[in-house]
Amino acid sequence: MNTGLRIALISEHASPLAPAGGVDAGGQNIYVDHVARTLARRGHRVDVFTRRDAPGLPDVQPLCRGARVVHVAAGPDRYVRKEDLLQHMPQFMRSCERWMRHNAYDLAHANFFMSGLVARHLQQRLGLPFAITFHALGLVRLQHQKSADTFPPERIEIERDCVRDADAVIAECPQDRADLIGLYNAAPQRLALVPCGFDPQEFAPMDRAEARRALGLEPDEFLVLQLGRLVPRKGVDNVVHAMALLRDRLPPGRRARLLVVGGETPEPDAARTPEIGRLRALAGELGIAAEVQFTGHRARHALRPFYAAADVFVSTPWYEPFGITPLEAMACAIPVLASDVGGLRHSVVDGATGFLVPPHDPAALTARLALLQQDPALAARLGAAGRRRVQRLFTWDKVVDGLLGVYRGIRRVPVPARRSVHAAGAGRLALAAQERPWL
Repeated sequence: MNTGLRIALISEHASPLAPAGGVDAGGQNIYVDHVARTLARRGHRVDVFTRRDAPGLPDVQPLCRGARVVHVAAGPDRYVRKEDLLQHMPQFMRSCERWMRHNAYDLAHANFFMSGLVARHLQQRLGLPFAITFHALGLVRLQHQKSADTFPPERIEIERDCVRDADAVIAECPQDRADLIGLYNAAPQRLALVPCGFDPQEFAPMDRAEARRALGLEPDEFLVLQLGRLVPRKGVDNVVHAMALLRDRLPPGRRARLLVVGGETPEPDAARTPEIGRLRALAGELGIAAEVQFTGHRARHALRPFYAAADVFVSTPWYEPFGITPLEAMACAIPVLASDVGGLRHSVVDGATGFLVPPHDPAALTARLALLQQDPALAARLGAAGRRRVQRLFTWDKVVDGLLGVYRGIRRVPVPARRSVHAAGAGRLALAAQERPWL
């Protein structure tokens, strides 16, 4: 007899089938993909509900044995920026409700605030318990992005509603937990700390010289790797500034190179990825255009040699809810230099697996780069310690262990009790629907 759970993973804009690395395809896509696959491997049945964003997609598409993707009609069947998706969430909610009236689930796990809006609707309409992982919080984003944040202002109220009404709220790191309590008044007893992870089958050490030969890279350059989505908040310009400063601190005859992996296309295209154009112009202004190399997008199965080829991995975003790429670098035994923000200060142990530096501070980053360039033995020790840390704490199996503890906790809540708890909320929801069209 199958005693596994039937789980609805809701991820409105981040499909597990989408290639990671695009403007709206990153850590959340990887998270949903690996969580679904790992749960399925454990004997649970998983449906991932995501928006139909291209014509011709099947209604249901297998992901692996025990897991499938349900493409939900919500707006046009083409790419729409996630900042513009809220207007299509009523259709998404109706579509999910119709589906779930004919397909029973034990619980829903919402990913991002719009998925939380959907899960909250299903909770009110069907009594379905839900947990939520926000992956990013609107108030934190607004603090850092200010006028560049183009999400609708309603986001904040939706997040507050979800924090209040979710059966469990999943924080990805201690900073996320503190923000949920301090900014959103989350009840500590309904908060669980479950991080993101990496796949040991995808990322492990390999010979550096072999990796460089495979990628056509020089064997003796000091290689700094930046890998991931190319958007301004990732702070790649900070790394470019640091590389210009590093040039004057290198021994005579020694060269350093910044390798930037990411973008919308396999070849670096400034028209499709505007951040590439901005960074190229900056490197030119600083006189280091020849030392900054853009590769374009690379599929996940091709990333391991890039990590292994590097002397150091750098990630200095303005803020970071978690950050999966530093885990992948540590899994390959590469030291990490990261901003002292958000989830990075949880995954990277300053002085033990790498170093934490302030964001927007190229001088501080340069000092750490110079130290690692001058002391390869230290870099090797940091890399080895990072590998031990991620193997102990951050595999997807560890992540799913934590999630299953959350799931089983909310699964045991009797439906009648849950409905009584939220009865007053149902009245508020009905009233709000008249006033707020996104409901």
